[in-house]
Amino acid sequence: MRRLAVHSLLPGMKIARSIFNKNGQALLKAGTVLNGRFIERLKILGILSLYIEDGLIPDVEVNDVIQDETRAKAVSLVKNLIGEEGIDPRSVIRRSAMLSRDLMETVSEIIDQLMENSKTVVNLVDIRAYDEYTFAHSVNVCVLSLMTGISLGYSKKRLSALAMGTLMHDVGKILIPQEILNKPASLTTEEFEELKKHCYYGNKLLKSGNILGAMAASVALQHHERYNGQGYPRGLKNKEIHEFSRIAGIADTYDAITVDRVYRKAIPPKDAWGLVHRSKGTLFDNEMTDMFLSHIAAYPVGTIVRMSTNEVGAVIENIKGFSNLPRVRILFDPSGCFLPGSKEIWLKDEPDISIVDAVDDIESIFLNSKKVGNS
Repeated sequence: MRRLAVHSLLPGMKIARSIFNKNGQALLKAGTVLNGRFIERLKILGILSLYIEDGLIPDVEVNDVIQDETRAKAVSLVKNLIGEEGIDPRSVIRRSAMLSRDLMETVSEIIDQLMENSKTVVNLVDIRAYDEYTFAHSVNVCVLSLMTGISLGYSKKRLSALAMGTLMHDVGKILIPQEILNKPASLTTEEFEELKKHCYYGNKLLKSGNILGAMAASVALQHHERYNGQGYPRGLKNKEIHEFSRIAGIADTYDAITVDRVYRKAIPPKDAWGLVHRSKGTLFDNEMTDMFLSHIAAYPVGTIVRMSTNEVGAVIENIKGFSNLPRVRILFDPSGCFLPGSKEIWLKDEPDISIVDAVDDIESIFLNSKKVGNS
């Protein structure tokens, strides 16, 4: 199984992982064979990539850190709770009372699933359409924050509080004009100042309705504060920022930059991993950054990579604590000839070998391999 850009899809390819919409419904189920109509529909929905099964690494699966059904349910709940941008804030308060039990149950499911697999590394690149960003982003920030909290030894009670805060960290954006949130270009100074107000709006909304508690309101207010004081809205620094907000800030940044938006393409996982790592001790808390990155794969399973030896392989495993040093199965030798896949390298044990870059156009390597084989 591997991830492939939608523009590279061809009729006859098989979907390896189901694609869900913001209501938790499967748009296309795993095992579906693509045709031209399906591919065009994916483009219209703004889905830029998906996982396919093409036989290149058939024994390798890319699993989410929580169950697909649980993630879909959480996304649907956040959508039903927050609603669309521009709604009456009072409706959020009413909905929170009606959905609180479902929300608590879903949060408990997420925590249980993560604690059962506390050594799991995030290998799955989230697939979402443009209009699902707000809801899927909230769930992803929650999951990534919880993984960090588990590594920090949080009790289940603290994890639950962290989950509630991170699920609602962006609730204030319902009061930001959609033309600012979805502007397909850089914001003006005035527009950015308006966007920054979502932190105050979210804090006030959560406090006024007594939704989810004081710590959740703090996360809404502080998730854009930065360790060195260069964040907003109040320029807090270091331990002035609540620890939940310090965690949320890392998770929010990572998820935001690794997802395609209407105004820019996603940053590849390896570059996002490096950006967060370089921000350790400046933008982000040292210990929390280390705990966060220990769970994040720089090269997710299924990524095709070119090695410093000029061999081409597929990432088949990532291990917590070595999330930038994956195990790689070599598929093509330096001359481009296809190999049976028996050679595997764990970069932790090979200090003289490194990954040069991820390879997007594996099809051209296949074609070159065939030419070499016929020469």
